[in-house]
Amino acid sequence: MKKQYSSKWKGSRQVRKQRKYRLNAPLNEKHKMISSTLSDELRKKYQKRSFPLRKGDSVEIMRGEYAKKTGKINNVRLDKMKVTIENVQETKKDGTKRDLFFDPSNLRIKELNLDDKMRKEALERKMTNKTEVEKTTEKKK
Repeated sequence: MKKQYSSKWKGSRQVRKQRKYRLNAPLNEKHKMISSTLSDELRKKYQKRSFPLRKGDSVEIMRGEYAKKTGKINNVRLDKMKVTIENVQETKKDGTKRDLFFDPSNLRIKELNLDDKMRKEALERKMTNKTEVEKTTEKKK
């Protein structure tokens, strides 16, 4: 098995190879891997199924002990490929609180943080591409 990350890797049934691919991926690839599904309203609005998470996004937890709780993303850890959510914490025996890490696949985006101009453009770019494709297919009919 190769030691370095390869963007040409197609896939494998072996879980160790899947883990190695995700672990050794560069940060720009890991950012794409930290994607969550959009809520139904956002799906209709942006015509997109999922989108990468970012600090400030409002999310709902869908699975586990904290299911159906909502909050804003506090921290995104690309090295661990996990996120922390405000006000979802665990109390330790000594009384201090500790942030919990959640896998992005268990979250649903309720509201997007659109402070960044590049992020807005990424959403709009996808929408314009879909409308152009629909127009060309209608012309062919």
